[in-house]
Amino acid sequence: MNIIKEMIGKISKRAPQECKTLGKTNNHAGKEKAGWISPTYTNSRSVIIDPIIAEKNRCVAVFPNAPEMEAFRVLRRKILNLAESKGWNTFMVTSALPGEGKTLTAINLSLSFAREFAQTVLLVDCDLRNQSIHNTLGIKSDKGIIDVLLNDTPITDVIIWPNIEKFTLISGGRTIQDSAELLGSQKMRELFADMKTRYTDRFVFFDVPPLLSGADALTFMSLVDAVLVVVQADKTSIDDVNRALEMIPNEKFLGLVVNRQKGRLEEYPYPGKP
Repeated sequence: MNIIKEMIGKISKRAPQECKTLGKTNNHAGKEKAGWISPTYTNSRSVIIDPIIAEKNRCVAVFPNAPEMEAFRVLRRKILNLAESKGWNTFMVTSALPGEGKTLTAINLSLSFAREFAQTVLLVDCDLRNQSIHNTLGIKSDKGIIDVLLNDTPITDVIIWPNIEKFTLISGGRTIQDSAELLGSQKMRELFADMKTRYTDRFVFFDVPPLLSGADALTFMSLVDAVLVVVQADKTSIDDVNRALEMIPNEKFLGLVVNRQKGRLEEYPYPGKP
Protein backbone atom coordinates (compact mmCIF):
# COMPACT_ATOMS: atom_id res chain seq x y z
CA MET A 1 0.00 0.00 0.00
CA ASN A 2 1.04 3.63 -0.37
CA ILE A 3 2.57 4.93 2.84
CA ILE A 4 1.42 8.24 4.22
CA LYS A 5 4.47 10.41 4.85
CA GLU A 6 3.73 13.70 6.51
CA MET A 7 5.70 16.42 8.21
CA ILE A 8 4.31 18.46 11.08
CA GLY A 9 6.51 21.50 11.69
CA LYS A 10 7.32 22.87 15.09
CA ILE A 11 4.16 24.62 16.24
CA SER A 12 4.63 28.28 17.04
CA LYS A 13 3.16 30.13 19.97
CA ARG A 14 0.50 32.81 19.52
CA ALA A 15 -0.96 35.40 21.83
CA PRO A 16 -3.81 34.24 24.08
CA GLN A 17 -6.04 37.01 22.71
CA GLU A 18 -5.91 35.27 19.32
CA CYS A 19 -7.46 32.13 20.78
CA LYS A 20 -10.68 31.03 19.11
CA THR A 21 -12.78 27.93 19.46
CA LEU A 22 -14.16 25.86 16.62
CA GLY A 23 -17.76 26.90 17.25
CA LYS A 24 -20.15 28.34 14.74
CA THR A 25 -18.60 30.91 12.45
CA ASN A 26 -20.08 33.71 10.40
CA ASN A 27 -20.30 31.49 7.33
CA HIS A 28 -22.09 28.70 9.18
CA ALA A 29 -25.34 29.23 7.31
CA GLY A 30 -23.51 28.92 4.02
CA LYS A 31 -21.89 25.68 5.13
CA GLU A 32 -25.30 24.24 5.99
CA LYS A 33 -26.49 25.03 2.48
CA ALA A 34 -23.48 23.10 1.16
CA GLY A 35 -24.42 20.01 3.18
CA TRP A 36 -22.82 20.62 6.58
CA ILE A 37 -24.80 18.76 9.25
CA SER A 38 -23.77 19.18 12.87
CA PRO A 39 -25.40 16.85 15.42
CA THR A 40 -26.73 18.03 18.77
CA TYR A 41 -24.98 16.22 21.62
CA THR A 42 -27.68 15.89 24.26
CA ASN A 43 -26.24 12.81 26.00
CA SER A 44 -22.69 14.09 26.45
CA ARG A 45 -21.12 16.25 29.12
CA SER A 46 -20.86 19.78 27.78
CA VAL A 47 -17.64 21.59 28.71
CA ILE A 48 -15.60 24.50 27.40
CA ILE A 49 -11.97 24.21 26.30
CA ASP A 50 -9.66 26.64 28.08
CA PRO A 51 -8.17 28.50 25.09
CA ILE A 52 -5.14 29.76 27.02
CA ILE A 53 -4.17 26.23 28.09
CA ALA A 54 -4.86 24.90 24.60
CA GLU A 55 -2.65 27.64 23.16
CA LYS A 56 0.11 26.93 25.65
CA ASN A 57 0.02 23.22 24.78
CA ARG A 58 0.10 23.93 21.00
CA CYS A 59 -3.34 22.60 20.15
CA VAL A 60 -3.30 24.51 16.87
CA ALA A 61 -6.57 23.03 15.61
CA VAL A 62 -8.38 25.16 18.19
CA PHE A 63 -7.27 28.15 16.11
CA PRO A 64 -9.14 28.02 12.77
CA ASN A 65 -6.61 30.15 10.91
CA ALA A 66 -3.39 28.74 12.34
CA PRO A 67 -0.83 28.34 9.53
CA GLU A 68 0.28 25.00 10.97
CA MET A 69 -3.15 23.56 10.21
CA GLU A 70 -2.28 23.13 6.54
CA ALA A 71 -0.04 20.17 7.36
CA PHE A 72 -2.93 18.51 9.20
CA ARG A 73 -5.27 19.20 6.29
CA VAL A 74 -2.88 17.41 3.94
CA LEU A 75 -2.53 14.50 6.37
CA ARG A 76 -6.31 14.36 6.80
CA ARG A 77 -6.90 14.13 3.07
CA LYS A 78 -4.35 11.35 2.64
CA ILE A 79 -5.96 9.35 5.43
CA LEU A 80 -9.45 9.99 4.08
CA ASN A 81 -8.47 8.74 0.63
CA LEU A 82 -7.30 5.46 2.10
CA ALA A 83 -10.20 5.22 4.55
CA GLU A 84 -12.79 5.68 1.82
CA SER A 85 -11.22 3.03 -0.38
CA LYS A 86 -10.81 0.49 2.43
CA GLY A 87 -13.84 1.19 4.62
CA TRP A 88 -11.73 2.26 7.61
CA ASN A 89 -13.04 4.38 10.46
CA THR A 90 -10.87 3.50 13.49
CA PHE A 91 -7.30 4.71 13.87
CA MET A 92 -4.66 4.25 16.53
CA VAL A 93 -2.21 7.11 17.05
CA THR A 94 0.97 6.04 18.78
CA SER A 95 4.70 6.71 18.75
CA ALA A 96 7.95 4.83 18.99
CA LEU A 97 8.95 6.36 22.33
CA PRO A 98 7.43 8.68 24.95
CA GLY A 99 7.57 12.43 24.41
CA GLU A 100 7.36 12.44 20.61
CA GLY A 101 4.05 14.27 20.33
CA LYS A 102 1.52 11.47 19.75
CA THR A 103 -1.16 12.97 21.99
CA LEU A 104 -0.87 16.42 20.45
CA THR A 105 -0.96 14.87 16.97
CA ALA A 106 -4.07 12.85 17.90
CA ILE A 107 -5.82 15.98 19.17
CA ASN A 108 -4.98 18.18 16.20
CA LEU A 109 -5.69 15.48 13.64
CA SER A 110 -9.05 14.64 15.24
CA LEU A 111 -10.09 18.28 15.31
CA SER A 112 -9.01 18.59 11.68
CA PHE A 113 -11.27 15.66 10.77
CA ALA A 114 -14.18 17.32 12.59
CA ARG A 115 -14.02 20.14 10.03
CA GLU A 116 -14.83 17.78 7.19
CA PHE A 117 -18.44 17.84 5.97
CA ALA A 118 -19.03 14.09 5.82
CA GLN A 119 -18.25 12.74 9.28
CA THR A 120 -18.15 13.27 13.03
CA VAL A 121 -15.20 12.43 15.27
CA LEU A 122 -14.67 10.71 18.61
CA LEU A 123 -11.22 10.94 20.23
CA VAL A 124 -10.53 8.33 22.93
CA ASP A 125 -7.72 8.49 25.48
CA CYS A 126 -6.47 4.90 25.72
CA ASP A 127 -3.23 5.77 27.48
CA LEU A 128 -4.56 4.23 30.66
CA ARG A 129 -1.48 5.00 32.75
CA ASN A 130 -1.44 8.65 31.77
CA GLN A 131 -4.79 10.20 30.86
CA SER A 132 -3.72 13.53 29.37
CA ILE A 133 -5.94 14.62 26.46
CA HIS A 134 -8.35 16.53 28.69
CA ASN A 135 -5.51 18.30 30.50
CA THR A 136 -3.85 19.23 27.20
CA LEU A 137 -7.07 20.91 26.08
CA GLY A 138 -7.70 22.58 29.43
CA ILE A 139 -10.76 20.48 30.28
CA LYS A 140 -11.67 19.17 33.73
CA SER A 141 -12.80 15.54 33.67
CA ASP A 142 -13.04 13.00 36.47
CA LYS A 143 -14.24 10.08 34.34
CA GLY A 144 -12.71 8.15 31.46
CA ILE A 145 -12.60 4.84 29.65
CA ILE A 146 -11.46 2.98 32.79
CA ASP A 147 -14.72 3.90 34.52
CA VAL A 148 -16.68 2.28 31.70
CA LEU A 149 -14.58 -0.88 31.73
CA LEU A 150 -14.28 -1.42 35.49
CA ASN A 151 -17.18 0.43 37.08
CA ASP A 152 -19.93 -0.17 34.50
CA THR A 153 -20.27 3.58 34.06
CA PRO A 154 -22.49 4.28 31.02
CA ILE A 155 -20.44 5.52 28.10
CA THR A 156 -22.76 8.52 27.79
CA ASP A 157 -21.47 9.64 31.21
CA VAL A 158 -17.86 9.80 30.05
CA ILE A 159 -18.24 11.28 26.56
CA ILE A 160 -17.35 14.97 26.55
CA TRP A 161 -18.61 17.53 24.07
CA PRO A 162 -16.26 20.53 24.28
CA ASN A 163 -18.68 22.75 22.34
CA ILE A 164 -16.81 22.05 19.09
CA GLU A 165 -19.03 21.00 16.24
CA LYS A 166 -18.95 17.30 15.28
CA PHE A 167 -16.25 16.51 17.87
CA THR A 168 -16.45 14.53 21.11
CA LEU A 169 -13.81 12.93 23.31
CA ILE A 170 -13.26 10.54 26.20
CA SER A 171 -10.44 11.37 28.61
CA GLY A 172 -9.99 11.71 32.34
CA GLY A 173 -10.53 9.85 35.58
CA ARG A 174 -8.17 7.52 37.31
CA THR A 175 -5.23 5.64 35.83
CA ILE A 176 -4.29 1.97 36.12
CA GLN A 177 -1.08 -0.06 35.99
CA ASP A 178 -2.59 -3.25 34.49
CA SER A 179 -3.34 -1.31 31.34
CA ALA A 180 -2.41 -3.94 28.74
CA GLU A 181 -4.66 -6.50 30.37
CA LEU A 182 -7.58 -4.08 30.42
CA LEU A 183 -7.07 -3.04 26.80
CA GLY A 184 -7.08 -6.70 25.81
CA SER A 185 -10.19 -7.61 27.79
CA GLN A 186 -13.45 -8.85 26.34
CA LYS A 187 -15.23 -5.80 27.68
CA MET A 188 -12.81 -3.54 25.82
CA ARG A 189 -13.46 -5.45 22.61
CA GLU A 190 -17.20 -5.05 23.09
CA LEU A 191 -16.85 -1.34 23.86
CA PHE A 192 -14.62 -0.86 20.82
CA ALA A 193 -17.14 -2.60 18.56
CA ASP A 194 -19.87 -0.29 19.84
CA MET A 195 -17.80 2.84 19.22
CA LYS A 196 -16.86 1.64 15.74
CA THR A 197 -20.33 0.72 14.54
CA ARG A 198 -22.81 2.92 16.41
CA TYR A 199 -22.66 5.78 13.89
CA THR A 200 -21.85 5.23 10.23
CA ASP A 201 -20.46 8.74 9.81
CA ARG A 202 -18.09 8.61 12.79
CA PHE A 203 -14.32 8.35 12.71
CA VAL A 204 -12.71 7.20 15.97
CA PHE A 205 -9.14 8.06 16.94
CA PHE A 206 -7.43 6.27 19.85
CA ASP A 207 -4.43 7.80 21.61
CA VAL A 208 -2.42 4.74 22.71
CA PRO A 209 0.92 4.44 24.61
CA PRO A 210 4.20 4.23 22.66
CA LEU A 211 5.05 0.99 20.92
CA LEU A 212 8.39 0.52 22.68
CA SER A 213 7.23 1.40 26.19
CA GLY A 214 5.14 -1.69 26.92
CA ALA A 215 2.52 -4.11 25.62
CA ASP A 216 -0.43 -1.69 25.42
CA ALA A 217 -0.05 -0.65 21.77
CA LEU A 218 0.68 -4.19 20.62
CA THR A 219 -2.39 -5.41 22.46
CA PHE A 220 -4.73 -2.72 21.14
CA MET A 221 -3.66 -2.60 17.50
CA SER A 222 -5.49 -5.86 16.71
CA LEU A 223 -8.76 -3.94 17.11
CA VAL A 224 -8.19 -0.87 14.95
CA ASP A 225 -8.23 -0.55 11.18
CA ALA A 226 -4.93 1.31 10.89
CA VAL A 227 -1.99 2.61 12.91
CA LEU A 228 -0.33 6.02 12.61
CA VAL A 229 3.12 6.39 14.20
CA VAL A 230 4.53 9.72 15.39
CA VAL A 231 8.31 10.16 15.54
CA GLN A 232 10.25 13.28 16.46
CA ALA A 233 12.90 14.60 14.11
CA ASP A 234 16.42 14.69 15.55
CA LYS A 235 15.27 12.62 18.52
CA THR A 236 13.97 9.21 17.44
CA SER A 237 16.78 6.95 16.23
CA ILE A 238 16.46 4.88 13.08
CA ASP A 239 16.93 1.75 15.20
CA ASP A 240 13.95 2.70 17.37
CA VAL A 241 11.84 3.52 14.30
CA ASN A 242 12.73 0.11 12.84
CA ARG A 243 11.89 -1.68 16.08
CA ALA A 244 8.54 0.11 16.29
CA LEU A 245 7.56 -0.59 12.68
CA GLU A 246 8.42 -4.27 13.00
CA MET A 247 5.61 -4.56 15.55
CA ILE A 248 2.93 -3.35 13.11
CA PRO A 249 1.39 -5.66 10.47
CA ASN A 250 1.91 -4.24 6.97
CA GLU A 251 -1.82 -4.12 6.28
CA LYS A 252 -2.42 -1.90 9.34
CA PHE A 253 0.50 0.49 8.94
CA LEU A 254 -0.89 3.86 7.89
CA GLY A 255 2.37 5.77 7.94
CA LEU A 256 4.75 8.01 9.87
CA VAL A 257 4.19 11.55 11.06
CA VAL A 258 7.53 13.30 11.51
CA ASN A 259 7.02 15.83 14.27
CA ARG A 260 9.03 19.05 14.59
CA GLN A 261 10.76 18.57 11.27
CA LYS A 262 12.08 21.85 9.85
CA GLY A 263 13.35 20.73 6.46
CA ARG A 264 11.85 18.70 3.65
CA LEU A 265 10.32 15.41 4.71
CA GLU A 266 12.42 13.46 2.23
CA GLU A 267 15.54 14.55 4.08
CA TYR A 268 14.48 12.52 7.10
CA PRO A 269 15.72 8.94 6.62
CA TYR A 270 13.31 6.27 7.74
CA PRO A 271 12.87 2.67 6.62
CA GLY A 272 9.25 2.70 5.46
CA LYS A 273 7.24 -0.38 4.61
CA PRO A 274 6.26 -1.96 1.30
